[in-house]
Amino acid sequence: MSRVLTHPSLPAPVMVRRSKLARRMSIKIDIAQRAATLVLPQRATQAHGLAFLNQHLDWLREKLAAMPEARPFVPGTEIPLLGQPHILTPVPGARRGVWAEDGKIMVSGPAEFFSRRVADFLKSEARRRVTDLAHPMAERIGRACSNIRVGDPKSRWGSCTRKGRLAFSWRLVLAPEQVLTYVVAHEVAHLREMNHSPKFWGWVKQLHDDIDSPRQWLKANGGALYRYG
Repeated sequence: MSRVLTHPSLPAPVMVRRSKLARRMSIKIDIAQRAATLVLPQRATQAHGLAFLNQHLDWLREKLAAMPEARPFVPGTEIPLLGQPHILTPVPGARRGVWAEDGKIMVSGPAEFFSRRVADFLKSEARRRVTDLAHPMAERIGRACSNIRVGDPKSRWGSCTRKGRLAFSWRLVLAPEQVLTYVVAHEVAHLREMNHSPKFWGWVKQLHDDIDSPRQWLKANGGALYRYG
C-alpha cells in the first residue's frame, strides 16, 4: 500500500511505496508527475524510511526545485515542434483542425477542446514522422517493422520487440529532428541486433551517422520534454 508524506521543507509531497523487488531504500524522481517516491524494501520500517528521507532532504529539495516549470497546452504557451519554438494559437472560426504555420500551432474549434486537440495533433505528427522514417530504414537493413506504436512511456524513448514491433514516445516530436531520427534508427537497428554490441552500433551508424550528439541532447534535455501537456 502506498501513502503520501509531506515535509515543510519540500515543495511537493513524497509518495511512499513498498517493493518486493527493492533490496535497498531509494528515492525516485518522476519528472512527468513532478513528484518523488520513497521506495522501501518489504522489511524496512517506516522509521527507517523517514530517517533515509531526512538524510537526503537537501538532495531531494534541489532535484524538485530544479524540475522545469510545467507547460500546459493552453493558448499562448510556447512549445517546441522538432526543436523549433511554436506558440499555441486559437483560431476558433477556422475549419482546418490543427496545423503548424509561421512559428505557430494553429488550433481551431471550441476552447474546451483546445488542449486535447493540441495533444492529438502532436501524437499524430509523431506517428507520421516515425512511420515515414522507420519503414525505409528497416528496408535498408533487410528487415521489416511488423507494427509501430506511439505512446507516452515514462522510462524510455523507444523500444523494439523480437517480433519486430516498435514503440516510441510521442514527445520525440518536440525534440530536434536529428534526435527523433536517431531514436528511430536506434530502435530499427534492434531488428538486426537485440543488444547493444559493437555490431548493433554499426547498424545504427549505417542508418544515422550522428550518434553522439542526439544521445547527449537527450541526456541533457530529454527530461524537460515531460513538462509539456
